[in-house]
Amino acid sequence: MMKILRSTLVLFLLLTVITGFVYPLIVSGLSYAFFPWQARGSLIEKEGKAIGSTLIGQTFTSQRYFWGRPSATAEHPYNAASSGASNLAVSGQAYRKQLAVRVQQWRASHGDAPVPIDLVTSSGSGLDPDISIAAANYQVARVAGARSLTQQQVREVIGKVQRKPVMLFFGEPRVNVLALNLALDLQYP
Repeated sequence: MMKILRSTLVLFLLLTVITGFVYPLIVSGLSYAFFPWQARGSLIEKEGKAIGSTLIGQTFTSQRYFWGRPSATAEHPYNAASSGASNLAVSGQAYRKQLAVRVQQWRASHGDAPVPIDLVTSSGSGLDPDISIAAANYQVARVAGARSLTQQQVREVIGKVQRKPVMLFFGEPRVNVLALNLALDLQYP
């Protein structure tokens, strides 16, 4: 009996060291070696200071900037510590009411044109940093007016930061809101 107990304990400790320490260190080391920017959180820096990540959305409220998708995280928008969906049923009255309020908010700033769906619905994680090209184009007039630019100038910046679908056919073209706003600031300070 003691022999079985001892061999079980040794195996347990060995597997704990391998799976709890050795394997994570190897994977982390390889990540930092081959994908250093991604391994550090895909952080965007400005003047040597991290101002955001390409993986997590941020709240922009100024008329001069593009606005992202709504965040579903409670209390603090885009809080990665409480990532998750709103858990409202799409057939439920609370969800419909929430969408109606969001549509009215967008129309207050952009007129009665149809609002792209990604501007009124949050993603499954509630942290989505990207918007569709249609959502970016929907905001062009507001941003151009606030920056005293032509709509064509703003569309050119969108074209420069636009991301293509993965492997050319998975997903749709999209724009990272933080990258777009930084590109606008860089090109038209």
